[in-house]
Amino acid sequence: MSAHAPVEIAASGDTIAIRVCTGSGCAMNGSLAVADRFENAAEAAGLGNRIRVVRTGCHGLCERGPVVVVGETGIFYPVATEAMADAIIEHIASTGDLIVEEYLFRSPETGEPVAAYSDVPFNAAQRRVVLRNCGVIDPEDIDDALARGAYEGLRRVLHDFEPDALIEEMKASGLRGRGGAGFSTGQKWRFTRDAPGETKYVICNADEGDPGAFMDRSVIEGDPHSVLEGMTVAAYAIGATSGYVYVRAEYPLAVRRLRKAIEQARERGFLGQNVLGSGFSFDVRIKEGAGAFVCGEETALMASIEGERGMPRVRPPFPATSGLWGKPTCINNVETLANVSWIAAHGAEEYAAMGTGDSRGTKVFALTGKVRYSGLVEVPMGMTVRDLVFGIGGGCAEGHTVKAVQIGGPSGGCLPEHLMDTTIEYGTLAAVGAIVGSGGMVVVDEKTCMVDFARYFLSFTQDESCGKCVPCRIGTKRMLELVTDITEGRGEEGDIEKLERLARDVQRASLCGLGQTAPNPVLTTIRYFRDEYEEHIHDRTCRAGHCVELSRYVIDPELCKGCAVCKKHCPVGAIWGKVKEVHDISQDRCIKCGQCQESCPFDAISRV
Repeated sequence: MSAHAPVEIAASGDTIAIRVCTGSGCAMNGSLAVADRFENAAEAAGLGNRIRVVRTGCHGLCERGPVVVVGETGIFYPVATEAMADAIIEHIASTGDLIVEEYLFRSPETGEPVAAYSDVPFNAAQRRVVLRNCGVIDPEDIDDALARGAYEGLRRVLHDFEPDALIEEMKASGLRGRGGAGFSTGQKWRFTRDAPGETKYVICNADEGDPGAFMDRSVIEGDPHSVLEGMTVAAYAIGATSGYVYVRAEYPLAVRRLRKAIEQARERGFLGQNVLGSGFSFDVRIKEGAGAFVCGEETALMASIEGERGMPRVRPPFPATSGLWGKPTCINNVETLANVSWIAAHGAEEYAAMGTGDSRGTKVFALTGKVRYSGLVEVPMGMTVRDLVFGIGGGCAEGHTVKAVQIGGPSGGCLPEHLMDTTIEYGTLAAVGAIVGSGGMVVVDEKTCMVDFARYFLSFTQDESCGKCVPCRIGTKRMLELVTDITEGRGEEGDIEKLERLARDVQRASLCGLGQTAPNPVLTTIRYFRDEYEEHIHDRTCRAGHCVELSRYVIDPELCKGCAVCKKHCPVGAIWGKVKEVHDISQDRCIKCGQCQESCPFDAISRV
């Protein structure tokens, strides 16, 4: 769509939808006030009966929020403000045109305005299945969801499928669990259905704790009915009558919208006794978790629901045969269940047509870090990491280069730039030391120290270890001590080899997935960035200039004017020199606080 071609408002009597993201990120940046302003301005302009403001969930391009999309053609206004709301309504009222060119997204390559949200490079290559309704519907209005096909899959399943046939349909779709392990969803359902016992449970794992990950939160905030529908379909398949959504209490908006969706679904007969008159009954309760990362592990999660401390259990038995309160239990995460509801409506064949090999469908990633456009991304499996980071994310800001991509969260691996043509598939990523995981993707540039980057993720998993098993409790602690010593200039010959041996031991001997995958960031950074570890140990240098103990501040004699400003700001008197003469820094006294660099008016001081 040309940004210069006016888009006229609909014929008299039709409604113009103005969709304002009110997900957590945009709401914190003022989107609620923007939505109110649109409504008030429309009333003042006499358009109150022509304009409907829809408070939606996440649109995806979080980096440019608050996000507003106007009309069915999807006119995109990023970084929206209350003043913009006034101007857009005034323009619509006076001209009948939905486009206010000065507020449109600008192409980073040409600087030309892009009107349609679907034409923005961030969105053009995406394939929205899980996120199909996020940014489109009002998540607190079930009629909005029904108009977009919510619960049609459930109707189809209850009418056309016996449970065993439904399980085979799910197997044929090729859907694998999106929570990290990638196990066949249909096979998990089969194990649970075949397990002996009358009482069975379905659990939605929404305990999203990866740093930088917000996929599950955004799906629940933007389209909670897709998750509830997926749970109900799963319950029908395995023979369950009760379910739980285990969601962290740090997601208050998601919890509120989910609770409202459950009430609405019950009122309409999609939950509760005799669902849609089928004779099948199923209901859902919410369990709010206290934020322990280890509770994302399914046995720890069930312990938490049971009122126990969230700690993993030895497996087998697996939850499919002995789970919640010892009963057969099927646990799927938010993204998996949103896929289930889509497959129920559209069929296994259509879903399997997306993706490649044994990695079918789409995958949602939270793209963050040193990338031009960050936010929620959903792409077909089989896309390369490079196409995602550069084609959708826009690569790094001008003047910087992509150094590595961390895929799979704190349990994932770091891929260097030369491996970014790796396709996003379970097998190909595992072969290079990464994992699809739950969908965290962090891009780093040349200013990132890969040793310290590994230390950060290791410190997270070490802190989140429940402490039940020795390999994880002690092993990750010793690994963290070694990596910290290396970043602080105390590394010794043989430390790299010691880290590798210890990491392998922790992987093999830990009780649950947290400990088994915690060494991944260390192992992959050693594998691909070993030279940085060696520089830290042998040369006592950090090429990124990030590790404070291995860096020093220096004054460029060509730029220094002898103004003595830095000398005045140094708290320990480490800078010497006469006024109007080149100054110098005593490295023995310098505490590397950076005050000199911040205060220098001539940019003569740098950290090397």
